[in-house]
Amino acid sequence: MRKIDQLEAILAPVVQSMGFEFWGVQYIQGRGAVVRVFIDHEDGISVDDCADVSHQVSGVLDVEDPINTEYVLEISSPGMDRPLFTLPQWQRFIGENIKVRLLGPIQGRRRFVGELLAVDEGEEQVSLRHEEEVILVPFGQIDRANVEPQFG
Repeated sequence: MRKIDQLEAILAPVVQSMGFEFWGVQYIQGRGAVVRVFIDHEDGISVDDCADVSHQVSGVLDVEDPINTEYVLEISSPGMDRPLFTLPQWQRFIGENIKVRLLGPIQGRRRFVGELLAVDEGEEQVSLRHEEEVILVPFGQIDRANVEPQFG
């Protein structure tokens, strides 16, 4: 099991039991590793919410001990440029501009910004309009994706 999957399995129930939506988790390895947990709620997220979730998550991570090195735990709302982790999350942002970084190149590029046109959960791919071209991106090829905030 991948470390990120292990962290999701451990942390999602804790966050959900506290009445928040578990949006996702990032695990950044290296010197000064970081576990970043994103939480959401229809009424928004406060600093106190983050502190409460941090306290609970920290306790669970201490007991489960899935990371065998020192790390920093961060709890955050997804924000306006929210990262997208699951296909159902992608579905919620059809029509929005999405910034995507791929694991490998598609049409010679690893980075795209485009309007999200469709999400095909059966085929596990998304369709983006980048400039005047429609690009089909297999979900498994996506390294990172964020909603591009719209101002004005």
